[in-house]
Formats: sequence, C-alpha cells, structure tokens
Amino acid sequence: MLFRDRVDAGRKLAANLDAYADRQDVIVLALPRGGVPVAWEVAQALHAPLDIFLVRKLGVPGHSELAIGAIASGGTHVVNQAVVEQLNITHEQLSEVAAEELIELARREKAYRDNRPAPQLRDQTVILVDDGLATGSTMLAAVKAVQEQHPARVVVAVPVAAVETCEKFQQQVDEVICVQTPQPFYAVGSWYDNFSQTSDDEVRNLLATANEQRTLR
Repeated sequence: MLFRDRVDAGRKLAANLDAYADRQDVIVLALPRGGVPVAWEVAQALHAPLDIFLVRKLGVPGHSELAIGAIASGGTHVVNQAVVEQLNITHEQLSEVAAEELIELARREKAYRDNRPAPQLRDQTVILVDDGLATGSTMLAAVKAVQEQHPARVVVAVPVAAVETCEKFQQQVDEVICVQTPQPFYAVGSWYDNFSQTSDDEVRNLLATANEQRTLR
C-alpha cells in the first residue's frame, strides 16, 4: 500500500505543492466525496481556501461502474465517444443517465454547500484534487468546467494515478502533480490500506470548518 488512508495521502500530496503555499490567488477544489479529505490536508498545508467542485460519473446502463463520461457543475459534459460506439449506447440512453446524474449533482450542491455560493474562479490558481485517477473521466469534466470560468492557472493534483492518465492531463492543464504512478495500476483503492467510503456528513463537516476558518482570517 502507498497510503494508509486519505489523510495520509493528502499530507503526502501537499508536500509536492509547496510552491502554492501562502498565496492569495490559490483555491483548492475537491472532487467529492473521496477527494474532500485529501484536499482538506492540502488546503491546510497551503493555508488556502477549500471548496468543492461537483462531478458525477456517467455510467453504462446496467453497468454503472464502467464510465462512459462525466458531468460537472454548470452542466459541462464529457463523453468517451469510443466507449459509447463500442457498446452501441444510444443518444436516448446517454441522455437518461445524464438526467439522473444532474439530479444527484443538484442534491449534493445543496447538501454540501449549505446555501453557500460557489467560489468565483476567474483569475484564480485552481488546484483540483481527488483521491486518485484511473481513467480520469470525472477529473476531465471538472477541468473543462473550471476552464470555462477563466482561471489564471489550473493544476490537477492527486496522490496516485495511472501513468497514462497522468500523461494525458499534461496536455489539458497548466500543471499535473501525481505523487505515485504505479504499474500495473489496477484501481485507485488498491493503493490505500483504508479506502472506506467518505460520508456526506464528513464532507459537510470539513467544508463547514474550512468556511469558518476562511471567515476568521
């Protein structure tokens, strides 16, 4: 195992982001739910604000664990056209999956933010954090949605990733930090001793604490 848990992973990731510490233009955005405890450690180490950027995987009908794309806050869609064509997924099926995930996206926005407004990202240095990248489809949706808000710089930062996925993002963003790129990769959870699911309550509590810290500064 590379990491004991997401806290350990977040601390090791933060050690690779020293260049962004104590800067007024930096914001750390976590991909819920698993990315939140990782991003919390990063934000604490960098003395940066923490928020979330919501993304939902679009799964193959009947096989939801297999991603055919993702949808992000603001309605940005990313679709893996090769998989769609290979599995003969119709436009109607894709639209139905996207509609279901939009409902869940809205639920999580309301549940996690507690009516706090989404952060303004224009001219900011945005560090997007998740607990790892396999295919990267959800992170890609987040990147494209964030870029539509005209940030100054976009950084993708994860503790562990498939090497080809890490390389792919080097063409998409300003900087990519992948602490470990083991081969063969298998799955993100394979590299954690404890990869238990992050709860909604944990996400809410970490975000509320981060907001309180921001208010006190």
